[in-house]
Amino acid sequence: MESTFDVHGVEPVPERDRTSTVGDQFWIWMGANIAPINWVLGTLGITLGLSLLETIVVIAVGNAIGCAIFGVFCVIGHRTGVNMMVLSRAAFGRRGAFVPAAVQFLLPMGWIGVNTWIVLDLAVAALGELGIEGGQGLRYAVAFTLMIAQCLIAVWGYYAIRSFERWTVPITALIMGVMSVLAVTQADVSFAAGTASGAEKFTAITQLLTAIGVGWGISWLVYAADYSRFTRPMTSDRRVFWVCGAAMFVPTVWLAALGAVVASGGAGSDPSDLVLTTFGVMALPVLLLILHGPIATNILNFYSCGLAALTLGVRVARWKVSLAAGVLASGVLVAFIEAGDFAKSFDAWMVSLVVWISPWAAIVAVEYFVIRRSKLDVATLYERETRSKHGDVNWRALFALAAGLVSGWAWQFGLAPEFQGPLAKAFSNTDLSWLTGAVVAGGLYYLLCGRERTPVETRERRFDEQRELSRTV
Repeated sequence: MESTFDVHGVEPVPERDRTSTVGDQFWIWMGANIAPINWVLGTLGITLGLSLLETIVVIAVGNAIGCAIFGVFCVIGHRTGVNMMVLSRAAFGRRGAFVPAAVQFLLPMGWIGVNTWIVLDLAVAALGELGIEGGQGLRYAVAFTLMIAQCLIAVWGYYAIRSFERWTVPITALIMGVMSVLAVTQADVSFAAGTASGAEKFTAITQLLTAIGVGWGISWLVYAADYSRFTRPMTSDRRVFWVCGAAMFVPTVWLAALGAVVASGGAGSDPSDLVLTTFGVMALPVLLLILHGPIATNILNFYSCGLAALTLGVRVARWKVSLAAGVLASGVLVAFIEAGDFAKSFDAWMVSLVVWISPWAAIVAVEYFVIRRSKLDVATLYERETRSKHGDVNWRALFALAAGLVSGWAWQFGLAPEFQGPLAKAFSNTDLSWLTGAVVAGGLYYLLCGRERTPVETRERRFDEQRELSRTV
């Protein structure tokens, strides 16, 4: 297993260090999505009253859209060799990009705690079947074994992440394949019509699209370029797009459909209950290997969290930031273990907070693809705020982001009551937050900045002329 230490921060990755293949990208993103949470979210359609077939169709179509968008953002990272939060500087300005970077620094630490906590019951249940009992002490032992493992891999950096996913994901995928066969053959699968109809069915579809459809692919956009920037420069954009999109699509649809299949027979939605009810004693090794899920996901959270901190101007080595994030995330995890009700409430808040990603992504996409026509001078992203061609703070971009957040919240029906907006309630609890946030933020950003900044070369030439004039004076 390759163990090269990753010394890269947020500077562009040199071509000599861009040694990742599209196969590496596939295993990274597939590994991050072979997780119990996808299984559980797949049961949501059945819970909302959709039939099994309707649930699978909505999940597949929604992910086709969301994963295609994700593939596009991976292409941006491949083209530039730059991580996602630094790319935000083109639209938000040198220090204006601190706003999304700060969010991306804080939220992953919460996700690390949630993702580790959510599988503890599953692990303890499996160990209990093996005769290993330990109560709360056992939960702590499992929790911190996972935390230490994922923190060390992330501290070592991208190359360790690549190696871990490359060697472990195929094995995990094989086990999940066996589980899928057992689920279909042993579970009491029901193809009965759903209980929802009319407006109620439309509401269920929108909520499922947000939870594990289009919204799922969008929730990963803030991570995309952090890893695709290591892809070999000679690799075509088309291959990066299709491989990264497929790596997100295949496990998400697969596991969500598996969860729906099991839930259709009335087995519930708790991960440990689902596995034990369906597979019995044969599932014990599967339960232990499913612990791979939080590690494979959280190492990405750790790594991207460190990059976000560096984008904020923190002047320390990336691995030190990742290590500090591990300490903070451990504190969050302890709070979750000690107060399960608080953890469930916090999880609901975390799920609801992803509403910020779609307006941010729309602004970045409009800037890169529409205004700059896919042409970006990477060196300008690293200029000091006093001389940056992108400006210090682009207040219009931040205004568009705020407008997108408000409109997204207005049509969001999140798990927490605070994230159930007036438009969502007015339209029978529908959830179109990802769509409204993106359309409002992206459209408003273009109206405010597009005409002035197109073509970009004219604006930047004017900037150079003004700077040269100021020097002469």
